[in-house]
Amino acid sequence: MSANPTMPSLDSTFQSNCQRIFDAVQQVITGKPEAITNALTVLLAQGHLLLEDVPGVGKTMLAKSLAKSVNGSVHRIQFTPDLLPSDVTGVSVYSPQTHEFTFHPGPIFANIVIADEINRANAKTQSALLECMEEAQVTVDSITHPLEQPFMVVATQNPVDSEGTFALPEAQRDRFMGRISLGYPQREAEISMITGHHHHEPLETLSPVLQLPDLQQMIEQVSSVTVTERLSSYVVDLGRASRNHPHVQLGASPRALIQWVRAAKARAAINGRDHVLPEDVRSVAQMVLNHRLILTRRAIADGVDTQDLIQELLASTPVS
Repeated sequence: MSANPTMPSLDSTFQSNCQRIFDAVQQVITGKPEAITNALTVLLAQGHLLLEDVPGVGKTMLAKSLAKSVNGSVHRIQFTPDLLPSDVTGVSVYSPQTHEFTFHPGPIFANIVIADEINRANAKTQSALLECMEEAQVTVDSITHPLEQPFMVVATQNPVDSEGTFALPEAQRDRFMGRISLGYPQREAEISMITGHHHHEPLETLSPVLQLPDLQQMIEQVSSVTVTERLSSYVVDLGRASRNHPHVQLGASPRALIQWVRAAKARAAINGRDHVLPEDVRSVAQMVLNHRLILTRRAIADGVDTQDLIQELLASTPVS
């Protein structure tokens, strides 16, 4: 895969803009640099992010602060069992005056859409996101409506409370470029967080550091990052190794490999390079694969850990 000559190449301001976004989000999300970097990677790679963690650790705040830092629109959808697909995508309403149907956009029409507790909604409503996430458009009454650009879904779910939830099917999980967890903050960061909230809400004082056209240009620059045929072969070898591993029932799909390469390109750009290295592929491997690899029942019974298995795949698959 080679760079597209029509796209702007990586310039000196790219890395400084990434740092500005990172610093802005870090004002709100304290002590979680890796999570912020991963979220920024997914945003620049035009992917979608699944945040799986316990309540109250800042999942929604991460998405909101990321959107606010680039002056993008953000809508939050609280997924519940009675939520309808039209509550997400929008609906056509008939007007007696004009004798015509008018489309009323749903909350999916935003730059960053927070699908809060996505596994609380039934499968029919969850599936309303599929076209949005894959094609950045909504089709209602046979009419297609393009979504705002850039567009990113940040879905959250609680891994502990499973009562009244509907597990995401593999086909939908596969549409998320990455899955991350924030975890509890370090003691010092938690003290700083509590102290800061006495005086003000950090998100309210966060000012945009970039505008959407700047972000769109950065996304185009990421797409120009070079991936050699050797690196593409490396990703394919890793993907095939995941499918053939005896502990894996379902390995990485071709879609997963495409998204893996896009994430690696974004990580390379964040690190100031216009080409992907093997360490870029490895640095995003956990984020890209940990929600996609389905272990066999025997592996689960034996206590096999998905993260350790991914590390094993990386260690046993050479760059050919």
